[in-house]
Amino acid sequence: MMRLPPLNALKAFEAAARHGGFVGASEELHVTRGAISRHVKLLEDHLGVQLFVRQAQGVRLTPAGTAFLPVVSEAFGMIGRAAEAVSSDASELRILCPPGTSIRWLLPKLEDFRQAHPDLNVRLITDFYPDSGFDAIDVDVGFSVSNWPKRKPDLEVQTLFPILLTPACAPDYLRGKALKAPEALTACELLHETRSHGDWKAWIDAFDPAGVVSTAGQEFPNIDIATKAAVMGVGVVMADLVLCRDELETGVLVAPFSDMVCKSPDGDICLIGGRDKWQTPKVEAFRLWAYGVAEADRAAVDKFVNANLQADREQSFNS
Repeated sequence: MMRLPPLNALKAFEAAARHGGFVGASEELHVTRGAISRHVKLLEDHLGVQLFVRQAQGVRLTPAGTAFLPVVSEAFGMIGRAAEAVSSDASELRILCPPGTSIRWLLPKLEDFRQAHPDLNVRLITDFYPDSGFDAIDVDVGFSVSNWPKRKPDLEVQTLFPILLTPACAPDYLRGKALKAPEALTACELLHETRSHGDWKAWIDAFDPAGVVSTAGQEFPNIDIATKAAVMGVGVVMADLVLCRDELETGVLVAPFSDMVCKSPDGDICLIGGRDKWQTPKVEAFRLWAYGVAEADRAAVDKFVNANLQADREQSFNS
């Protein structure tokens, strides 16, 4: 097989053919006319054929040059298009995030990441995972739960914050229902973020309040809508201590049994990504940013849990 011709010689030939002479090619490539001439002669010697007929008015392609030009032009075109695609991929960060986590955690913070990384084009895909699980081909990084059952083995996972649950409702609803004991939930409207009722089932299994069943109540598409329904006084939501943090800290939702916190069967909120992309600059930048932002949420969860453990100890001691 013939060795590939020198790249500079190919560039000189292609430019000279387009411009119909060495002068135009030299101006485009920012070299002298003599350099173009030498590169073309080098290419002709390499191929063993004449590519141009030299004339006083310029140059004219020979039949061999005419046949060779479209191949060279297409090759440069393919390289240019591939380079553009690679560059575009390096500067576009595609993030997959389920709706509840998107609305209640990622979207309010994402502008900070954009400001810190203006060179990246951030594209957020707010959707649930398909049955096949996370597809590292279509997106660069995603949010998921640590106990996702169909995760492929070639994915990297990093925990961001735990999913801890406790019932919460509007203050007026609390007073109206006189929620002084967990058993009083039997008279309440339970608000579910999924059709599986897994949030309430986990809490009921953990604390076994008499008469409270996880199948009772209303279903909503995600935790955001269920939480807003609770704020409106519709019923009691199983609040995620991180995703419902704003409502709990501002007091629009209160946790009547704040010492009764359980871990979600889904595990933790985590970042996932294909192992081949995990160390790319754009994914690494997002991973470090997300983990740093989640630090405040982890601290808030620890504070909530520890405060209620201390209150429980004091109550036990006084009694």
